[in-house]
Amino acid sequence: MSSTNHHASQVPFDGVEPKGVEEANRKSSSHETRLLRGLKERHMTMISIGGVIGTGLFLGTASALMEGGPLGLLLGYALIGSICYCVMVSVGEMISLLPLPGGHIRLAERFVDPAFSLAMGWNVWYSWTVRLCHSELAAAVALINYWQPGVDNAIWITMCLAVAIGINLFGVGIYGEAEFVFASIKVITIVGLIILGIVLDLGGGPNHDRIGFRYWKDPGPFVQFAGIPGAKGRFLGFFRVLIQAAFSTIGTEAVTMAAAEAKDPRRTMPKTVRNVCIRILLFYMGGVFVIGLLVPSDEPLLNLNSSNASASPFVIAIEKAGIKGLASVINATLLTSAWSASSSDIYLSSRGMYGLALAGNAPKIFTLTSRSGLPYVSVALSCAVALLSYTVINTSSGVAFTWFADMTATAGLLSWFCVGVTYLRFWKGLQAQGIDRSTLAYASRLQPYAAWWAVGASSITLLFSGWEVFLRDSWSTSTFVTNYLPVMLFPVLFAISKILRGSSIVHPMEMDFKTGSV
Repeated sequence: MSSTNHHASQVPFDGVEPKGVEEANRKSSSHETRLLRGLKERHMTMISIGGVIGTGLFLGTASALMEGGPLGLLLGYALIGSICYCVMVSVGEMISLLPLPGGHIRLAERFVDPAFSLAMGWNVWYSWTVRLCHSELAAAVALINYWQPGVDNAIWITMCLAVAIGINLFGVGIYGEAEFVFASIKVITIVGLIILGIVLDLGGGPNHDRIGFRYWKDPGPFVQFAGIPGAKGRFLGFFRVLIQAAFSTIGTEAVTMAAAEAKDPRRTMPKTVRNVCIRILLFYMGGVFVIGLLVPSDEPLLNLNSSNASASPFVIAIEKAGIKGLASVINATLLTSAWSASSSDIYLSSRGMYGLALAGNAPKIFTLTSRSGLPYVSVALSCAVALLSYTVINTSSGVAFTWFADMTATAGLLSWFCVGVTYLRFWKGLQAQGIDRSTLAYASRLQPYAAWWAVGASSITLLFSGWEVFLRDSWSTSTFVTNYLPVMLFPVLFAISKILRGSSIVHPMEMDFKTGSV
């Protein structure tokens, strides 16, 4: 294994460093396709803790609480959180050794099959594009409409896009600084809301109402989904929580996309993986627990599919407690979360396209970068696609958010499945070539069991993601398509690539653990 390169921050990076510089120069005679390492350790730390925490936690938990109840909500997030952590320790071990542009997309090409990488890469790009164009911006509009009703949605979308696009056009350094500020605001907000929630639950609000576990007793810890009685109804409600929880946590692994632009990935990436525990336990588990205490599952404002724009459960709780003025402050803070998530989505989708192009799975023009290391063609494409967000103007923002959150969740679960498969191949290659994992920059004791859990749990959750359409008299074409489109497209892309390219599964003894390592 190579030692850490202390001059990494001064060297352009295009997938290999510094051992593979000669090979890179054979592939490209200019610096037009190279990223630069502009993300500092503090940037990576805050991006990993709060980077893609967005409206899934602040707004999406409304429908999850309504459909699963407080205990169903907590258990659903715990299960998805366990999958998320296993995905992170899997991809973290690989990317700490090989911080390649395109992250896990390029890793799949190296350890599984180029056709598998192509299908996975386009699924990842689709996931981030849908999340940007519809989920995050629709959620932002929902929050603003509840806060300032009567204003044309196009104005709010334009404002959010202007912030997100502007941040990305100024390069990775500005993106890192912006995300550091946004993530800091989110972390402070979530911690403050959790503390406030506990105070309100214990009767410390203006109305001095001691809530305790009142709403766990009435209307109850679980919800009977669609009025279906017994354990079946409760289980179905719990399973609906899984999809929303997946939407909230999907993207945690995407911090690996930034590894190619991190100044010292061998040192920062292991820390990034360990920070995920803080994020899951404190923010997600702590947040949903407090929400379940403060808001009853039968609260009408939780219904995101209603014609009126709905509020964040945190805002509902604050208003029910009789705290005046604070709801507007919280809504304004949550809006910055939507800006941050939208900015991250543009960054991640553009780097995903850049990685696809480097692997030959997208037009080569998307590998072009400026002298400052900005992949401007890929960024321009992501910004152009973001304009599709205006298509949700005439739809209830809450309804649009629900549709596209499901699409993002299923595509993300498929990506998690692919990460697990990639790690299992990585593990097999290490064993075949006699490489001691203790020499790696990061290695989890949970492997390979963590990867198997990620593969099994994500595939089962994905398979049953749209189960409600199969209930009697409940067929919905839009629900079926939003939940299963990625699942249907993946094998098609894989098969087409196999036929046209004739690629084969990479043999363990042929796996390259050196080119691009740090």
